[in-house]
Amino acid sequence: MGYQTIVFEIDAGVARLTLNRPDRLNSFTAAMHGEVADALQIVERDPAVRTLLLTGAGRGFCAGQDLADRAVVPGDAPVDLGDSVERYYAPLIRRLTGLPKPVVCAVNGVAAGAGANIALACDIVIAARSAKFIQSFANIGLIPDSGGTWVLPRLIGQARALGLALTGDPLSAQKAEDWGMIWKCVDDDALVHEAEALAARFAAGPTRGLAATKALIRRSSLRALDDQLDLERDAMRELGAGADYQEGVAAFMTKRKPVFTGR
Repeated sequence: MGYQTIVFEIDAGVARLTLNRPDRLNSFTAAMHGEVADALQIVERDPAVRTLLLTGAGRGFCAGQDLADRAVVPGDAPVDLGDSVERYYAPLIRRLTGLPKPVVCAVNGVAAGAGANIALACDIVIAARSAKFIQSFANIGLIPDSGGTWVLPRLIGQARALGLALTGDPLSAQKAEDWGMIWKCVDDDALVHEAEALAARFAAGPTRGLAATKALIRRSSLRALDDQLDLERDAMRELGAGADYQEGVAAFMTKRKPVFTGR
């Protein structure tokens, strides 16, 4: 399909998805949700795609929901925001966290509201030094959706999560790194290079092993240690029979660079 609100391209195993409404800080509309969902379906189904790189066009990553798209007017019948979450935002977070391929997010500017939590749903977040993360929901009487109430306390602890959620104060990229909320803060002019290099590294990596690692770590907080040990055993058994493991060992033994195929 022809996209109007995103730019989507695939090259050398990397799918690049750029939110492309820069005049509105890449805030989401129903149309953008539909286009992102379509692109993610391609990423899920295309075996040639081995990693996803998500970013935004212009001076911001994503300002969350475009409030103009909902046309809320005082005195009108209330809008069912739960329907919006159920129809659009929750499925998006589930797809990003459940994608059996690494997801790199390059935060090139403000990430606010749902935009901040969409970024945090990605596996590795690299942010430009000028970027800011804002849980802006409190400013309009809402709660942090798109997984915000789940991921924030797990990443930075309850005290900091409550501080960000209740005040809506901006958090700098450098402090986000210091707090362990994101992987890395880099100079603005280094963001594209860092993100592209990491995406290329994953695209050339052992895809099944990376996907299994992602799945096990993301769900570990929901399990007891004994259960996790059993799942690690099962994953090692399955991956040990794969071509990528054999190639990795052969490359190590012969002191050459491995050529993984994602199998």
